[in-house]
Amino acid sequence: MKFVIAGGTGQIGSILNRSLKSLGHEVSILTTRKAPDSSQTNGAKFVQWDGKSIGSWTKTLESADVLINLAGRSVDCRYNNLNRREIMDSRVLSTRVLGQAFAACKNPPTLWLQSSTATIYAHRYDAPNDDLAGWMGGNEPGVPDTWKFSIEVACAWEAAANETELPKTRLVLMRSAMVMSPDAGGVFDTLLRLVRWGLGGNVCGGRQFMSWIHADDFVRAIL
Repeated sequence: MKFVIAGGTGQIGSILNRSLKSLGHEVSILTTRKAPDSSQTNGAKFVQWDGKSIGSWTKTLESADVLINLAGRSVDCRYNNLNRREIMDSRVLSTRVLGQAFAACKNPPTLWLQSSTATIYAHRYDAPNDDLAGWMGGNEPGVPDTWKFSIEVACAWEAAANETELPKTRLVLMRSAMVMSPDAGGVFDTLLRLVRWGLGGNVCGGRQFMSWIHADDFVRAIL
């Protein structure tokens, strides 16, 4: 199969590229970064785009089987005004322009796997959240400002994906949690570094607090 991964140079994109290539699939990666040398690509084709405007990169989507959109600025940062704007815009604009590219394709991908986040759900302990009965977050009493912002990003992200009519494509909004793997630059790597600095400890009094998924399970879910 032919896969296109938008924003595929980060931790999750690298994991997916490695896994998909090992299974014999064709992988193209849309990136705003400088393409790595051939020894680091795992055989994938790298295509430049700016993540916000139509260009020659749209040809990559023609006759592809699957688009996986992972594009977006890292949230591993201080939530100042500039970073918040970049977090929001990088997700909404890239998703919106991908929808425009789909509309212009004669043979668009038959499946669009669009990143979202489980952060969109309310923080609760009484029952699990799911697509059918999950509670949307942001209105809980005393919800922190940073949590509310993350929920606003998730809602805007999903709305951008739903803007375009997709008569030939099935759209899946992936409300996934943090992907844990030993790869450099990922969540586990960041948390481990904090522990080594002596900043580790119980979260929320030791009660289960963070949602996460193992990288292997994430890949299996995609497949």
